[in-house]
Amino acid sequence: MEKEKKTERLLSLDALRGFDMMWIISGEIVVHALAKASGDPVSVWMSNQLHHTPWNGFTFYDMIFPLFIFIAGISMPYSFGHKLEEKTNGALKKAQRESYIALIKRTLILIVCGLVVNKDLQFNDYEHTRFASVLGRIALSCFFAALIFLNFKLRTQIVLFFSLLIGYWVLMITIPVPVFGSGVLTPEGNLEGYIDRILLPGKLHRIVYDPEGILSTIPAIGTALLGVFTGQFLRMKTERLTMIQKGLAIATAGVILLALGLLWNFVFPINKNMWTSSFVFYAGGWSMLLLSAFYLVIDVFGLKKWCMPFVWIGMNSILIYMAAHGVINFESTSTFLFEGLIKSFSAAWQEVWIGVGILMIQLALLYFLYKKKWFLKV
Repeated sequence: MEKEKKTERLLSLDALRGFDMMWIISGEIVVHALAKASGDPVSVWMSNQLHHTPWNGFTFYDMIFPLFIFIAGISMPYSFGHKLEEKTNGALKKAQRESYIALIKRTLILIVCGLVVNKDLQFNDYEHTRFASVLGRIALSCFFAALIFLNFKLRTQIVLFFSLLIGYWVLMITIPVPVFGSGVLTPEGNLEGYIDRILLPGKLHRIVYDPEGILSTIPAIGTALLGVFTGQFLRMKTERLTMIQKGLAIATAGVILLALGLLWNFVFPINKNMWTSSFVFYAGGWSMLLLSAFYLVIDVFGLKKWCMPFVWIGMNSILIYMAAHGVINFESTSTFLFEGLIKSFSAAWQEVWIGVGILMIQLALLYFLYKKKWFLKV
């Protein structure tokens, strides 16, 4: 935990990260409970959107993970960019060295944190340990995307982006899997799952495949690179484009990505579990539309007060993710603190208010850390 240093940053990016995280730390608990208690069509629809698609398809919940990686990609030109603009050769080499050290450190810490969040690390029984994780996927995809950003010009970055996505598609539809053959994109028959079964140590999250497995890290790098491209565009200093035009350009790019994802879906289905190339485009499109909205409202039009709770979450996103996934029992805390209020409602509505209590406790904690300027930096 360290105090925040003054850096070039977008408030909209912190807010969007917090909006993204809010749904998986407590927002989904409130919505699911509300749908169950009220049966209201809107809350039921929202509840349905807060479940992963079983296989092919797309829900709002499927977007949360790629949106986080996309945002991490946007941050790279801001965190590394000013260091790489050093004029002298010696200073540039020092900046590159510092960037690599920070990148390796961050990657290793996130991988270890991912094992902790999995809650099944067995030091003497690796067969029952799940090594793949959400934080591990973030770590590896951002690590390789950062290497591409640090070592190549924008044109080469774009070439590598398309090469990764097209290459992954070709691999998935042409390399045969024993018993199933080639291009069988089912949980048991797809190449990504087969590689996980033979190469990924320990247990797999879904028995026959792992949604954060080895091969699907390749297109996840593409998700991070979409963020890298967007960050470079936002950071670009030019008199030809106003901030409003930048926001609208990002929205236009989002619509184009949605269309490309839907077209690719005909031959390579939109699928989060395999992190298909069409999924990268489709999730990337929605991510850009959300970023555009947040950027225009917060950074361009200056409407900031409403988003501060999201900023509190976004600036300590890894901390609250780990806390909410096993480090702190927020449900018991909410039940203890608000027991009197909760018991005054019917059984069906008690779950709603437990969820609201969880969110209030989390926001109070994050507000305290924000005011103290204490942030967990990884």
